Amino acid sequence: MRITDIQTIFVDRYLFVQVHTDAGITGLGESGSWGFLEASAGAVETFKRYLIGQDPLRIEHHWQYLYRWSHFRGAAIMGALSAIDIALWDIMGKHFGVPCYQLMGGKVRDKARVYYHVFGETKEELIQGCIDAKAQGFTAVGHLTPFLDDSRDIPYFKTHVDKIEDAIDTVRQYREAVGKDVDLCIEIHRQLTPSEAVVLGRGIEQYHPYFYEDPVTPDNLDEMALVASKIGIPIATGERIHTIWEFQALLHSGAVQFVRPDVCMVGGLTHAKKIAALAEAHHVQVVPHNPLSPVSTAACIQLAACIPNFALQEYPIGEGEPPKSEIVKSALTLENGFIVIPDAPGIGIELAEDAAERHPYKPRQVKTRLHLDGSVVDQ
Repeated sequence: MRITDIQTIFVDRYLFVQVHTDAGITGLGESGSWGFLEASAGAVETFKRYLIGQDPLRIEHHWQYLYRWSHFRGAAIMGALSAIDIALWDIMGKHFGVPCYQLMGGKVRDKARVYYHVFGETKEELIQGCIDAKAQGFTAVGHLTPFLDDSRDIPYFKTHVDKIEDAIDTVRQYREAVGKDVDLCIEIHRQLTPSEAVVLGRGIEQYHPYFYEDPVTPDNLDEMALVASKIGIPIATGERIHTIWEFQALLHSGAVQFVRPDVCMVGGLTHAKKIAALAEAHHVQVVPHNPLSPVSTAACIQLAACIPNFALQEYPIGEGEPPKSEIVKSALTLENGFIVIPDAPGIGIELAEDAAERHPYKPRQVKTRLHLDGSVVDQ
């Protein structure tokens, strides 16, 4: 079996990669480099010059060859490599007639717990989102910010006391809305300084968040470790780093209790599995990052099926247009806040043939929020 062609397909705000073979088997993957999808597609075209004519089943060899040949990396390149890697695993699963997880040691669970994405521009909308998720059977909610989902067009300013006290009270209201039946995954989106992160972390400890995600930027691991050492709630981070070596440094620093590798960014299933093993050696659990399409979700579930330290899966549903169900032919089965581990070959999902025509590409705007004084803030 040989690779005959590789296609990049833009649909809505996603980039998919299809790898075709002379055996009639096609593999599907997705790039997680969501802010730089055009650059990621360009990297796929570069990789294509090597891959055409190759045996698609030599996945580890191709991964090493593509990663190491040019000496230069980054998010766009890793997104491209991830998409190709997922597609190659999809081909291998279809070739042998089994799900990808069967080729990675077999499943260790029958279903994967997921958390529901909660969005809102007002505190009332976010609280109602928590209530709605509980009513739908979810036992965890995430993407849940105590700072609201404000527009980036609105200049930011708050005094320290207002910022911290309002955030603490918002988490209190989330907890009161769902009681003990739902875990809260508190998302900070790297908006705090280390000192602010410590103050807020201590303030919300009493509401027992499942984790405290990205309180500070991941650029300095020592800062994240400092925050972790001074608070009594677990930190989750990792969505913005790309390799097993970066994750090893993160784990060694003691900065994290839940790692968040993005399967579509860290080198696909090949390296996501290795990152999970590193985390297992540190008694750290895995919560795969997944703000993308059902293709990403399907790949994440293959990982969740076969690693012992899986904790929770990010499950983005309901936000935006088009409905994500229109992008793919079939959907994963959701039951009471868990996705049933599928038994279809490969990653278990296929792109709808007319997805690109029905939902043309929507490039993301380059827009960063500014402070009231005109400086750039993180959001």
